[in-house]
Amino acid sequence: MKDGYLKVASATPKIQVADCKYNKGQILTEIHKAVEQNVRLLVLPELCITGYTCGDLFLQDTLLEGAKDALMWLVQQTKELPVYVMAGLPLSVDCKLYNTAAFFGRGKLLGMIPKTFMPNYSEFYEVRHFAKGPETVSMLMMEGQQVPFGSRLLFQCRQMPELVIGCEICEDLWVPEPPSGSHARAGATVICNPSASVEITAKEGYRRQLVSSQSARTVSAYIYADAGEGESTTDVVFSGHNIICENGTILTESRRFTNEMAVTEIDLKKLSVERRRMNTYETTGREGYTVVAFDLEEEKTELSREFSPTPFIPKDEAQRTERCEEIFYLQAMGLKKRLLHTHCDTAVIGLSGGLDSTLALLVTVRAFDMAGLDRKGILGITMPGFGTTDRTYQNALKMAKTLGVSLKEISIVKAVEQHFQDIEQDKTLHDVTYENSQARERTQILMDMANKWNGLVIGTGDLSEMALGFSTYNGDHMSMYAVNVSIPKTLVRHLVRYVADTAEEQELKAVLSDVLDTPVSPELLPAENGEITQKTEEVVGPYELHDFFLYYMMRFGFSPTKIYRIAVQAFDTVYEKSVILKWLKKFYWRFFSQQFKRSCVPDGPKVGTVALSPRGDWRMPSDASVSLWLEELDTLE
Repeated sequence: MKDGYLKVASATPKIQVADCKYNKGQILTEIHKAVEQNVRLLVLPELCITGYTCGDLFLQDTLLEGAKDALMWLVQQTKELPVYVMAGLPLSVDCKLYNTAAFFGRGKLLGMIPKTFMPNYSEFYEVRHFAKGPETVSMLMMEGQQVPFGSRLLFQCRQMPELVIGCEICEDLWVPEPPSGSHARAGATVICNPSASVEITAKEGYRRQLVSSQSARTVSAYIYADAGEGESTTDVVFSGHNIICENGTILTESRRFTNEMAVTEIDLKKLSVERRRMNTYETTGREGYTVVAFDLEEEKTELSREFSPTPFIPKDEAQRTERCEEIFYLQAMGLKKRLLHTHCDTAVIGLSGGLDSTLALLVTVRAFDMAGLDRKGILGITMPGFGTTDRTYQNALKMAKTLGVSLKEISIVKAVEQHFQDIEQDKTLHDVTYENSQARERTQILMDMANKWNGLVIGTGDLSEMALGFSTYNGDHMSMYAVNVSIPKTLVRHLVRYVADTAEEQELKAVLSDVLDTPVSPELLPAENGEITQKTEEVVGPYELHDFFLYYMMRFGFSPTKIYRIAVQAFDTVYEKSVILKWLKKFYWRFFSQQFKRSCVPDGPKVGTVALSPRGDWRMPSDASVSLWLEELDTLE
């Protein structure tokens, strides 16, 4: 439960049709398996206490009484177990038969939810046996206990208010307006679906898509439990396809035809944050709903779900390639529009031979090609300074030549030395003035050359540098259109790699490969023996960590301690805990203190869900204090 995580499962007991005594034993076995894995919420299939395929046996009192007895026995068996269960059974109420799901745990039956939509087509004929469940909640007397009954029934955890459970049953999900939509608007963050979905060719993919889509639409965790082995195969077959989704993402699913339990953790705080962020996520309040409170012991849920150390980059190679091409196209389309709108026939780029300027050049070339402009209108300017190495210098020259763009070399050494004299700066003192004077001189050259040649200065800075404020104010911080502004550093590398892998020219492949192998550096301090001495990640920390921190802070609003927790898991074999904590503190300090630079950044295209434009995704006062965030991290030491 700590940090909003809850261990949940969906399972398929191996049953025997109409044998409630046998089935309750199998269900209890699944409950114990779940408890062994620290599961706190278990969902079982539709009508699993009797079996879904009982047919007209549902009209027999013997079966109905057997089902109720089995349920009450199971309720008692959970008295000493730290788990809550949603399981299906037929229930007779006021001479009507309902297909219901019972929610029970800790020795208490907390509610009975009836199915709303009864399929009566193809192989289904539920209307023959079951009545449509009422929305209005009433009270039933079961074994001397008052039990709420109705579809508009929610269950909320006292210790974790974000945990609000609603339920719909099988066909309820297949209709145009599933009950889960109403449940979610009333506050349900977890939707349980006890189901008995018959297996036919191609249904697996449709089922997966349906469950994941509904979890996205409702911004909820969706736990789908499917009937499987043990059901009658007179006319149909069941596969036990259990699925657990979270806001559109399938966290885990079972293999079909195995009666396998699907187990994972859902993140309830993340769902709550996402709902708060979406101002179009309308809530209706809980009028017409009955909310039943239940208790869970507060504990730290051990995490089994994976956290990618590179959240901006897909794991799958084919998907990664597709994503890179899409992002590259978005960047180029943004620049193409700006060039055509401003009637500029020249783009001016400072070429350093580093990753960011390389990506900016590649995007500009694509934009010119798309606009039907001559690549010679791209003016790459290399501006050697005190820290420029021959490696980056030569790579800048080779790229310009290979891509067929114009190239101009303007040394900044004499101009900066004159500037040092003007401001009485000791040129042997390699302080921030020494470094920033070079960055500002380069920007002045780019701006003036753009004016001279009717061009736009193309910004090269990326999202990671923007987040950390690792740029010179009114130096490389400024441009006329910033094509990399929403590309994190880890993704910059993959985009350049993508172009290198798909390039036809061997010379371009070679130079891009060397750029990828070059340490990230602003090259503002003198080189030693021709080698780069100023390495960015030694100053601000590893970009892969900062990009990880940025993603979870911006995308989901995670707290510092929660980000630390999942970072430790994601980078378990890469960084010591103390190293992660050190750079996380540095990240927050820099993020807050450098907001003033983000308040006046140039235009640039948004390509992903995380962006820091003050005109769009991120509006923050430059004077905000970081104290609360750092104090929270201090508790970890």
